[in-house]
Formats: sequence, C-alpha cells, structure tokens
Amino acid sequence: MTKPLIVLALLATLAGCTDARRAKAGGYGDQHKVELYSGGMKVREWTSSGKVLSEEASDGYFFSDAETGALVEVSGDVVITRLDG
Repeated sequence: MTKPLIVLALLATLAGCTDARRAKAGGYGDQHKVELYSGGMKVREWTSSGKVLSEEASDGYFFSDAETGALVEVSGDVVITRLDG
C-alpha cells in the first residue's frame, strides 16, 4: 500500500470511531482516578500512574498506583475517571 493510501485508510478508520472510543484509545499514559464503591459508599480511591486496563476473562481492572508504584487489582463497583494531563 502506498503512503497516501495508508493515511487515507487511517483517517477513514478514525472517522468511524465514536468520541468515547477515541478518548479510550488516547488515554494511554494519562493518570486516572479509580474509585471503589461498596453499598453505595466510596471505600477506596487511587490515582493510577497510567492507563487502567481490564483483562478479557475478568470483570476487574488493574493499574499501577501512582503513590506507591504497587500493582492494584480491583473489581466490583468501580468508577474510572481520566485526569487532565
């Protein structure tokens, strides 16, 4: 494929994406606030050092905690908010 055709194919693909998909793809490297709720009350909160990921065969998420550098794995009522960089 020639360079102009590759660029055209990429633009067509991006044009077909929703705003949410573009935001999700663009979130790599950005910090996220991760809040864990139980019974409607927030019980824990972290800031990730980068993207929060989910595994295909799991209902949970994992990320590196910005404060401690530790791997954190959570599941349940989780709210993930991308922080402005």
